[in-house]
Amino acid sequence: MTNTTKETEYSWKASGQFLITALRFFPKKGWSRLLSVLVQTRFPKFFSQWVMRRFIAAYQLDMNEAENALEDFPTIGSLFTRALKAGTHNIDQSPLTAVSPADGHVLNAGRLHEGKLIQCKGHDFDIQDLLIDPEMANRYKNGSWCTVYLSPRDYHRVHHPIEGNITRADYVNGALWPVNQAAVQNVKKLFCVNERVITYVDSPLGEVATIMVGATSVGHITMAFDSEIVANKGHKSQNKSYEQSIEIQRAEELGTFHLGSTAIVLFANPKVELAELKDGQAIRIGEVIATLVD
Repeated sequence: MTNTTKETEYSWKASGQFLITALRFFPKKGWSRLLSVLVQTRFPKFFSQWVMRRFIAAYQLDMNEAENALEDFPTIGSLFTRALKAGTHNIDQSPLTAVSPADGHVLNAGRLHEGKLIQCKGHDFDIQDLLIDPEMANRYKNGSWCTVYLSPRDYHRVHHPIEGNITRADYVNGALWPVNQAAVQNVKKLFCVNERVITYVDSPLGEVATIMVGATSVGHITMAFDSEIVANKGHKSQNKSYEQSIEIQRAEELGTFHLGSTAIVLFANPKVELAELKDGQAIRIGEVIATLVD
């Protein structure tokens, strides 16, 4: 590594640490709720269109995939949560596989070691801190995981990685740190302190948990299968078990981030093997991330 590269890396880390230190004193949840109201407000059309066009240009959104034309979005928030045209995603239907739940980039993936997952190089966290419930954490301690990061330019809806039946969903109230690179490298146990919704599914691969992690700026999560589960609305943490399990299909909509964040897929079965996933690689809904190996 050259001196210039080292200096650039050091400068980036220092700026990231400064940003996170500053955010410790910033009212992240209050700001996120205010922004949530603003993006759902119907401003005069010329103003909303002006803001949306600049957002599209800044983040290079591919509006050719959107189900609706720009003129049809009534609020700025409706652009963030846009639906895509049918057939946009090629869903792999191979038996005994699981697919990516979101469009984004693979943050990391691997097999749990002594019940721990990797947040980034040099930082890990315990499965129990993520799932909270010791019994559920024990089921996954020998399993594997894949974390997908959604940037502001990505499609904001998350889909089920596997077919099966929803048996339980947990909402965990918490902080709303950003989930960008600076936060991942500087906020200890980031995904364990932020608000999140954990959905458990009994599937052909065994039990699979998909975790939607909230983030600063809006921080609002809604679930397609249960309208009562909503993040960043001041609700207390809750655990919901479904006596009548909810049948779902592979790539069926799971929930919506009302701005980008992170989705983590956990596999309890140690016989599930991950695909060759590289940190930072682009990934799309429907691409295989894991296979059950006999």
